[in-house]
Amino acid sequence: MLLAGLDIGTTGCKVAVYSANGDYLGKVYQDYPVQRTTSEHEVDVKAISDAVKSVIRQAAAQYPQIGGIGVTSFGETFVLLDEKDEPLLPAMLYTDPRGADQCDRIAKLVGSERIIRQTGVAPAPMYSLPKLMWVKENRPEIWCRVKRICLMEDYIVYLLSGTAQIDYSLATRTMTFDIHNLCWAEEILRAAGIDKGLLSAPVPTGTSAGAIRRELAAELGLNESTQIVSISHDQVAAAVGSGVFDETCAVDGAGTVECITPVFETYDPMEMAASGYAIVPYITPGKYVCYAFSFTGGALVDWYTKTLAGYARQEAKMSGQDIHTILETGYADVPTGLLVLPHFAGAATPYMDPGSKGAILGLSVENTQQDIYLSCMEGVVYEMRLNMDALEEAGVVVKALRATGGGARSKVWLQMKADILNIPVTALRSEEAGAAGSAMLVGVAVGVFANLEEAAKVMVAPMDTYYPRQDVHEQYESTYQRYTKVYNAVRPLV
Repeated sequence: MLLAGLDIGTTGCKVAVYSANGDYLGKVYQDYPVQRTTSEHEVDVKAISDAVKSVIRQAAAQYPQIGGIGVTSFGETFVLLDEKDEPLLPAMLYTDPRGADQCDRIAKLVGSERIIRQTGVAPAPMYSLPKLMWVKENRPEIWCRVKRICLMEDYIVYLLSGTAQIDYSLATRTMTFDIHNLCWAEEILRAAGIDKGLLSAPVPTGTSAGAIRRELAAELGLNESTQIVSISHDQVAAAVGSGVFDETCAVDGAGTVECITPVFETYDPMEMAASGYAIVPYITPGKYVCYAFSFTGGALVDWYTKTLAGYARQEAKMSGQDIHTILETGYADVPTGLLVLPHFAGAATPYMDPGSKGAILGLSVENTQQDIYLSCMEGVVYEMRLNMDALEEAGVVVKALRATGGGARSKVWLQMKADILNIPVTALRSEEAGAAGSAMLVGVAVGVFANLEEAAKVMVAPMDTYYPRQDVHEQYESTYQRYTKVYNAVRPLV
């Protein structure tokens, strides 16, 4: 039996396939367009469902023994269905500006602190609830036809299986899920004027929705017994796929976005909310995760190499070497002395300031391309150190990291993280931690694995561990203390 993870992203979806022995076999990807104007940020629901069917059909043709498909997706974005299960509107992305007034109103009606303590998230227009209120108030001719409200994960699960269920981690992205009692927050829904009966049934991460619809099995080339499994928000799947099950370590998703996802039991909800951390129920009852992230992780490094590293690009082209290898060769294990504020796409946690801009400070004529390249890497790590300090103030301590994603290929960056953060950092063999996590949860759901611990032994492969060097850490610590002042110095100017 083969295990598949279906990941639905903002601009594309993919299916990754694994054997029951944990071997990664391959993936199929297809993108779809996103429409952004000044007043609307939307994606066509049918384009997503068509792309999902296409990648499943292609994967089934290549790997005909798929026994289960786990579904993960981006959060917040919802689908409104009519009585025939047809989408009524394009899906509003979390960046869509609509819903701000409604968010202010629901926060006043219910109380911001009550919402934070019950749902684990601070009121913000990015979440589903304010945007649902906007549709209800501004498109009443549409709202009167709504028979079902789904987020993207449960929409695809419903489309494939006929079962309307949503996992706890995706439900939290609505701003109306009780993370303690693991049910819809009825008081908030009543205040918003949303009927709870329109929403899918909340279920634990990794719950099977049953077999694929018979007619779809034939259309997509799958066996009629293929199970469809509700997995999670994408970062939760990455934590599972990294073998991060308790407080002993956190996952560092070193991709386009840099994201640290720790596991914890106790926390200060108001301190967490103040820094923009959303509290998400995890796979073990009573445990939670949150997302500490920077919008520009690998994206900042890629921007630099494509925009400013002209000499290095030329050398890479002539020598056939990778540009990152060229820029990392001869790394001196000491701070560059430069300070990079990595807010080139706005600031995520702990600031949550989309208007913040990036900055490179301390340049002189003596600085080289390599200095700036390494300082961009340092800036991303300093930002995550800032997050770790904020988390610790809220009662969440990160003790070690497991690194996945494209950034985990850089030995220099991993050692830099260990030195700046002063904790061990272990690289994982698989860059596709989210897909691996989906496959692990599917394997448990269909009986291939007895539990996630057994699945992890098969599918999670730690590689080298990088340990902090105290003398180097002390050098970085001096620079980090200066870094903590950069945002407040730069922000008034931009």
